[in-house]
Amino acid sequence: MDWLKQAIDIFLHLDKHLNDWAEMLGPWLYVVLFLIVFCETGLVVTPFLPGDSLLFAVGALASSEGSALNPIVLIVLLSAAAIIGDAVNYSIGAWIGPRVFSREQSWLLNKKHLLYTHRFYEKHGGKTIILARFMPIVRTFAPFVAGVGRMSYTRFAIYNVTGGVAWVVAFLCGGYWFGNIAFVKRQFHYVILAIIVISVLPALVEFIRAWRAERQVENLT
Repeated sequence: MDWLKQAIDIFLHLDKHLNDWAEMLGPWLYVVLFLIVFCETGLVVTPFLPGDSLLFAVGALASSEGSALNPIVLIVLLSAAAIIGDAVNYSIGAWIGPRVFSREQSWLLNKKHLLYTHRFYEKHGGKTIILARFMPIVRTFAPFVAGVGRMSYTRFAIYNVTGGVAWVVAFLCGGYWFGNIAFVKRQFHYVILAIIVISVLPALVEFIRAWRAERQVENLT
């Protein structure tokens, strides 16, 4: 359980750990940050990596006195990581989709779900891809499902770029402008927790609504 305690400590005290990493890695920190954002958005098996909180903490670090991090470079680099990550995730979904949904009788992996996903993304794809950027875990799976559902890549790419840049700019600038306010610095772990809770809340509300709707249907039948 030591690894779990260490992971929680890193999540809640990203500001301190980023300072340590910046001193230890120097310019290589840019590479590490790129890889974290890319993996969190591009690999469906790593939704647990920090996203919103990391961007906020990096923005705060970039605004601190003596920081070697360039905010413009961060925006360009991490926006690229987010966009490329989603593009890769979409491609993985499109590539394995026919194989994943080849079983007709599976309760989860069947062609009916594939067709439903396709219709859903054709109707709500843009909004889904952009809003998913601001929802942990959901943003990792949204491009994958869009690929499985064969959403038009041109349409996906437009929303991918828009959502990726908006997400990175919003949290980096938020950290840059507010991360070094005295109160925020003193209560940084609470700020990180608040970011996580606020980010997860829309998905939780949607899950509860869907669960209630299913229960109502069950009660009527």
